[in-house]
Amino acid sequence: MRTLPAALAVAATVAGRSLSWAPAASAQSTVPTPSTSASLVPKSAAETESGGVVILKKDPGGDVLAGAAFTLFDSAGKEAASGKTDAQGQLALKDLTTGVYRLKETSSGSPLHETVGDQDVVVTPGVDTPLTIVDPFKDASVLLKAKDDKTGKPLAGSAVNIGSGDKTLLTLTTGSEGTASGKLPTNSRTSSDFWVRQIKAPDGYEIYKPSKTFQAKPGDPVTVTVTNAKTATTPPPTDKPSEKPTGRPSEEPPGRPSGKPTPDKPGKDEATSAPSASATDTPSTHETASSTPAPAPAGSLAHTGADTAPWLIGGAGALIAIGGGALFAARRRRTDGSTDDN
Repeated sequence: MRTLPAALAVAATVAGRSLSWAPAASAQSTVPTPSTSASLVPKSAAETESGGVVILKKDPGGDVLAGAAFTLFDSAGKEAASGKTDAQGQLALKDLTTGVYRLKETSSGSPLHETVGDQDVVVTPGVDTPLTIVDPFKDASVLLKAKDDKTGKPLAGSAVNIGSGDKTLLTLTTGSEGTASGKLPTNSRTSSDFWVRQIKAPDGYEIYKPSKTFQAKPGDPVTVTVTNAKTATTPPPTDKPSEKPTGRPSEEPPGRPSGKPTPDKPGKDEATSAPSASATDTPSTHETASSTPAPAPAGSLAHTGADTAPWLIGGAGALIAIGGGALFAARRRRTDGSTDDN
């Protein structure tokens, strides 16, 4: 027994390292080895470094939208995740590395809605970031036409305001073809009410003051027509000169001499219009203001008087001579009778 420690020492020297570890292993059997402890720590850290994004899709009316498609790109522009919203309007993108991503909506999933613009999303470790996205309704396409209310001719330069309620949403002015177009925002799945009011009429036309109303649906084309009446002009005079004589036979045309014959100078009645016209170089009753001569009406007094003027003048002279001779003879007789009585 005294030699036993020495024998054990010799045996340990012969056996080498394999025996030298045996007492240490038995003494620390209840403590985890360093290799086992190191393998558990990295796994727990990887679980806490990932995150996610949860999208809720709606429209302006509050209704959820199914079938909206999204794609998530990392900082290098590489696609990291993608998917579509379900019947509840939700899409969850999981197991994303912490960082900043770019979210792109590739489809709204509805013919009535537009997609939204791209936006940045921050992924936080251990957190699913909630994100609510509202897709606007598609604009209605409005076509404005301006026309003449009588002929339907397209009119340029017609300016109108289009709005809803007390707000003006759009201003359009027709071009050379009498048309103008634009986009009109809508705010409902069903038809929205709008009004149109003309603020400037085309040149030469009256402005159309009343407002017109119409309806439009998201994404639908609609045509609005505005008609204008021509500007009122001064009416022509109603008392046009007559081509036929309207006066009595004794009346003379304005500006021409009239009156009865006198012993000193024989007068001229309405039948002397033709000689008077030639003396003053003024148009006769057979001429009008236009370049085309107007035929004189049948039985015109002016024409008949011109033909009988010499006879009337001669007859008047004979009557004056006869009357003068008779008067002279009567006075002579009275003078002779008075002489005889004396």
